[in-house]
Amino acid sequence: MSINHQFNSVVTYSPAFTLVPTYECFNRCSYCNFRTEPGQDSWLTLSEAEKILASLRGREVTEILILSGEVHPQSKRRGDWLQLIYDIADLALSMGFFPHSNVGPLSYGEMALLKKVNVSMGLMLEQLTPKLLDTVHRQAPSKIPKIRLEQLEWAGMLQIPFTTGLLLGIGESHFDRLESLRAIAFIHQKYGHIQEVILQPYAKGSQEEYAQNNFSSSEMIETVKMAREILPDSITIQIPPNLIEDEKTLIKCLQLGVRDLGGIVPKDEVNPDYHHSHIEQLETILLNHGWQLKPRLPVYPQYYQYYQGFFDEIEFHEIHRSLAKLL
Repeated sequence: MSINHQFNSVVTYSPAFTLVPTYECFNRCSYCNFRTEPGQDSWLTLSEAEKILASLRGREVTEILILSGEVHPQSKRRGDWLQLIYDIADLALSMGFFPHSNVGPLSYGEMALLKKVNVSMGLMLEQLTPKLLDTVHRQAPSKIPKIRLEQLEWAGMLQIPFTTGLLLGIGESHFDRLESLRAIAFIHQKYGHIQEVILQPYAKGSQEEYAQNNFSSSEMIETVKMAREILPDSITIQIPPNLIEDEKTLIKCLQLGVRDLGGIVPKDEVNPDYHHSHIEQLETILLNHGWQLKPRLPVYPQYYQYYQGFFDEIEFHEIHRSLAKLL
């Protein structure tokens, strides 16, 4: 296809870096390539986090994705774990970055606390069907669908700009995907807080037990089309480009309504076997098909109003203007 210099189509991404407070997790999802057993991982220290953040200055990183394994709600270490996440986010803010935490289900109070130091937050809905509790989520207590839906509701009540999404190809049916998307749309219509829905295809990893075939390109295209029909236009549909099988499928997904490629990070911690292309390579691929790749912040402009009074030391609009060279 010839290059289209009109650029009437834009797709965004977030220049990001991931900090992992701990890989330990009390869930044992059979498709997981992230977790370690509780007690077998040394937690990230605040001084280590500060050194990493200092090294990122001047590297055009805007989002700090705080991605953590889950410490059991009844664990004696739960409070220390939550404090560490809070402190890392607070440190990132103080150093001029935008924290986005995705650390599993939280209590209402925990979520309210972390809102104070995050510009957005997230939690994958994954799938609503309870049948997965007998298969891939058999040993994953926090994957109970009711718990995941409750998190979306609480985020809406707290006015937290939120990212959620579906994990595709883990044993769910077409109808299951349909119902999960409808549930997200329903909650967003009540609160208007869901920024993005990620459609994340299952990709076989080297550390998991599940090890099924990857989610097919045809199924991915079908799911994108369905999502765009069900979700309100105010919700951006996101796909991770490193998990898309080929260039043709990526472009087709964009044509069907995908408008964001998520956080482009040096290492995909959830899918460590699948590396992101360099931004320049991705830009060239998209350019050849008439798409312009542009960076964005982890909080969309329409949600700046949520944070009046919370971040007095941060002027979102000033920071946005300072990113003009990127945007």
